[in-house]
Amino acid sequence: MRILLFTGKGGVGKTTTAAATAVKAAQMGYRTLIMSTDPAHSLSDALDLELKPEPIQIAENLWGQEFDVYYSIKKYWGNMRELMRTIFKWQGLDNIVAEELSVLPGMEEASAFLWIEKFYSDKLYDLIVIDSAPTGETLTLLSLPQVTQSWLTKAFPGQRFAIRTMGAVVRKTMDIPLDKGYAELERLFAKLESIQKILVNPDITSIRLVMNPERMVIQEGKRAYTYLQLYGYNVDAVVVNRILPEKGGGPLFQQYLADQVDHLAEIEESFQPLPIFKVPHQGQEVFGMELLDKIGDTIYQEEDPTTIFHLENPFSVEEVAGRYKIRIKLPFSTEEQIEVAKYGDELILDIGNRRKSIFLPKFANFLQMSGTEFEEPWLTVWLNKR
Repeated sequence: MRILLFTGKGGVGKTTTAAATAVKAAQMGYRTLIMSTDPAHSLSDALDLELKPEPIQIAENLWGQEFDVYYSIKKYWGNMRELMRTIFKWQGLDNIVAEELSVLPGMEEASAFLWIEKFYSDKLYDLIVIDSAPTGETLTLLSLPQVTQSWLTKAFPGQRFAIRTMGAVVRKTMDIPLDKGYAELERLFAKLESIQKILVNPDITSIRLVMNPERMVIQEGKRAYTYLQLYGYNVDAVVVNRILPEKGGGPLFQQYLADQVDHLAEIEESFQPLPIFKVPHQGQEVFGMELLDKIGDTIYQEEDPTTIFHLENPFSVEEVAGRYKIRIKLPFSTEEQIEVAKYGDELILDIGNRRKSIFLPKFANFLQMSGTEFEEPWLTVWLNKR
């Protein structure tokens, strides 16, 4: 199975690009699911049909789904929400506050992850194409397993046995499935950990950045590329959408067309060696299978859209002369932007307003950080024995 995730600044046409990719793959014989995790769905509009919170078949070899957070919470979170609400009530909070806090941080994103995990486990599809939310929300989604793992560790230190034991008593006396809720919580985090391993596996998952030849969009794309590398995800292509023809358009578009030439050159230079696919402006709104078919052919020509177009490992650990050398690729970053700290077996990286927790092998508890070096785009962190 392959998973392709499309992201980019809001309004660049990532839904169209993702849908066109899915249509192209389905026509090539791949059993393909196109799913939208963007809360502001437009996938139904692009396909010109109504999608549901469960997959429905929309063409030969092609299924579609629009993620619905309320449907998903009801499907996945019943006992766990009751667990959280009960724990907060025991801590002295009133019912309303406990109910509000029982919605875990990232519950929407986690629900989307659970769908992906289910589809991967069921192996009903050869390809899953994800039309994700705009860049910021996508990064929240992709960093969720690490954030929630850290959150759970801090929220329930040493309480597993107590909750399970107490839960059986509470369920008998108050009809509250506390122990079942905790078991549900454990299963959730196991699934989140499992799907993250799938998403960071470059043989399975590729991220594709969608952008327009515009300055602010390119800057957003650069930031997204940096953060995706930070989190260890493989970006294998850039799709530049809505390129206007170089001639025509009258005096109104002359400055825009001149700037477009410079912006396209900047994209080529900044994102090499990633392959860059270009899609001309269609001159009309894009919806319906016929136009999506045309755009899919324009993007990929004779290429198979499931191909891994670029493969690079943005993270490595090796032993060098008794020390441990950790290398992390952080393109479009500067040394002044990067802060690194180590706590036990956890390495914390801050770049701008983004943070990543890297969990090291347990023996790293006994190592201390002895220095960092940055030679764009590679950050090197040295760990020594105490």
